[in-house]
Amino acid sequence: MNRITQLLNIKYPIIQAGMIWCSGWQLAAAVSNAGGLGLIGSGSMNNEILTEHIRKCKAATDKPFGVNIPLMYANAEDFIKIIIEEGVQVVVTSAGNPAKWTTHLKAHNIKVIHVVSNVKFAKKSEEAGVDAIVAEGFEAGGHNGIEETTTMVLIPLVKQAVNIPVIAAGGIATGKSMLAAMALGADGVQIGSRFVASEESSAHLNFKHKVLEAGDGDTLLSLKKIGPVRLLKNEFFNQVKDKESNGASYEELSELLGRGRAKQGMFEGNLNVGELEIGQIAGIINEIKPASEIIKEIINEFNEAKAELNNIQF
Repeated sequence: MNRITQLLNIKYPIIQAGMIWCSGWQLAAAVSNAGGLGLIGSGSMNNEILTEHIRKCKAATDKPFGVNIPLMYANAEDFIKIIIEEGVQVVVTSAGNPAKWTTHLKAHNIKVIHVVSNVKFAKKSEEAGVDAIVAEGFEAGGHNGIEETTTMVLIPLVKQAVNIPVIAAGGIATGKSMLAAMALGADGVQIGSRFVASEESSAHLNFKHKVLEAGDGDTLLSLKKIGPVRLLKNEFFNQVKDKESNGASYEELSELLGRGRAKQGMFEGNLNVGELEIGQIAGIINEIKPASEIIKEIINEFNEAKAELNNIQF
């Protein structure tokens, strides 16, 4: 056992990211049943849908699972009430101040993890009383840090700044990258993009195949005036790039983004005008598999790579 497996009562220190439009109850339950911690991504849900997903997940697994809540969302307070009522054991908060809800959640025996992208907010999260933090590097898909600090730099910086467990995220999809993150000081890893291309992911099949086709230069951090997000290049991305190149304002970019853009791309499969959020690691993903097989591969590769490194001497 390590600090994360002990904290969360799971077999492997692998957390599946709670991605909007991709992380429903089927994926969360599959990951939890395979020994990791599955997360339901509430960011694309309303109250009724979140309740439904939590109840279906409870019926599908007797292992711990959690819910990711973007704190900036208007219904975050409703989601927290639902999570408490439904007896969810773990909450991963993001995009907001963890001080607002951490004490309340922990009073109901819920483990709280907060996502950060720099040392400053890692320290603030520890002060707020969270049980662990996810330190997410520039390589990650979805929303990202404005500093553009890479995972390889961020993890040791955060590790030396806090005493609570640190979970690495951004650019991690294999056992070797998990081993690298833990060599840098991480106690566990959070993996998103690799699970997008899983059988249980609720992402549209068009989007999954687009991820498989991605190369090493096919994503870019965009929409920095609104909130940095890493996107696959498509027609919508080109529109964003043109606007940004011409000095578009926050309001102009917000109007272009509109509502439902991420749903169009990731959930409905419109690869032209939809928003397609994915990490740089998409370039290494080339097959859709069950989540259980993904975890098995990661752990086997982790152990093999660790054994190989043990034989290296200087």
